[in-house]
Amino acid sequence: MRTYRSTHRPPRSSDPPVAGAVRKGPLLAICLGYFLVILDVTVVNVAVPRIGAGLGAGQAALQWIVDGYTLVFAGLLLLCGGLGDRLGHRRVFLAGLGLFTVASAACALAPGAGFLVGARLAQGAGAATMVPASLALLGALHPEPGARARAFGVWGGIAGVAAAAGPVLGGVLVWGVGWRTVFLVNIPLGALAIWLTARHVPATRPRGERPPLDLVAQLTGVGAVAALTAGLNEAGGRGWTDPLVLGALAAAPLAGALFLWLERRAVAPALPPRLLTGFRFPAALAVGVLLNLGFYGLLFLTTLYFQRHRGWDPLATGLALLPMGALVAAASPLSGRVAARVGTHIPAVAGLLTGAVGLLGWAAVGPHTPYALLVVPLLLTGFGTSFTMPSATIAAMEAAPHEVRGAASGAFNAARQLGSAIGVALFGTLAAASASSAFYAGMRLSAVIAAGCFVCGAILAALSGPAARTRDAS
Repeated sequence: MRTYRSTHRPPRSSDPPVAGAVRKGPLLAICLGYFLVILDVTVVNVAVPRIGAGLGAGQAALQWIVDGYTLVFAGLLLLCGGLGDRLGHRRVFLAGLGLFTVASAACALAPGAGFLVGARLAQGAGAATMVPASLALLGALHPEPGARARAFGVWGGIAGVAAAAGPVLGGVLVWGVGWRTVFLVNIPLGALAIWLTARHVPATRPRGERPPLDLVAQLTGVGAVAALTAGLNEAGGRGWTDPLVLGALAAAPLAGALFLWLERRAVAPALPPRLLTGFRFPAALAVGVLLNLGFYGLLFLTTLYFQRHRGWDPLATGLALLPMGALVAAASPLSGRVAARVGTHIPAVAGLLTGAVGLLGWAAVGPHTPYALLVVPLLLTGFGTSFTMPSATIAAMEAAPHEVRGAASGAFNAARQLGSAIGVALFGTLAAASASSAFYAGMRLSAVIAAGCFVCGAILAALSGPAARTRDAS
């Protein structure tokens, strides 16, 4: 009994990482929390029509229920990345996981659309607190480059698995029980993730110096994201020339420029200037925006297409989207292994170009398009997205200096979630018209834009390969 206890004691912060090996216990704990975060980006999509009917919510409210989560998620990621560097990444990860779990319970109990939007905002705050700390913890636990690449590959692949599982799980839950269960499922899984983290993830020491957080700059950055998302969301119902829409879209770039100016003057910027020197990390940020904009934006429309315009129930919609996730289990870990051997740019370029072909296939969709013709675009989109994400994650983290990887994780994930928020808002607005012909015109335009985003991302990934690494080093 003594030998058993000494062999299986909980890890301490003084335990040295195992060189060359992926630490399975911590990886499971961290990835379970991250799985819930990404699951809630897509699991709600299938439930949107039922939520609208149950709570009497209109199109704009439904977009906010989907987009409010990613809005706060994106807006707070930079701030929360710095929190982990100051307070300890495990402590911040557990705090975010707890907030996310409690907010999920509030979503499940929401009596109206406004309450649900508020609870979704709280979920986004918990997700933003959790995600940068998760990547920083994995980096600290895996100092050996090969093991770190594999761990980051698994972490990045979880995004594809969760995104693909969301519509299917959401369809089953909404069809079998009701839309509130898509939030209730987070409670036991969140509690399990908290226990696993406390049991298996060692505590990390915060940095010795703790300069004050630049809250003014952070709030300005959140304002920029909120203004852009609000303008795009409201344009569908109010029109592009509405004063509120024009004001929000004009305020977004002004607030963004002010954010960058304040960050340059800050004593402890959430976005350290050294991250933006060279080409590799800014290119990784752009790839994150473009990837999520195209994928999540069109995913939002496909759920509306199947349910509102084809008349399918949530279960049928979830099953229809299943091919999108069919190849994720193989593509995600494969991407991490390929990236560890040949570099990140090759799998990223291949995945983005494959996904672009799949997304472009939706440009031919119509009210009577046979489902069999949609399977190939779904397969290509799912494979391309999941094959790209692990490599994009590795590229972003490897391009960042060790001492600011918490901030780098926050910046990269903020870029991704910003892309998601823009995609849902923009594509939802383009296809917001109730008339069937206008919806399909908007969906085709959205498909072309999504494919173009993937192609631009592939070009950036190619340009940020070995040649860019050599230039940055010099």
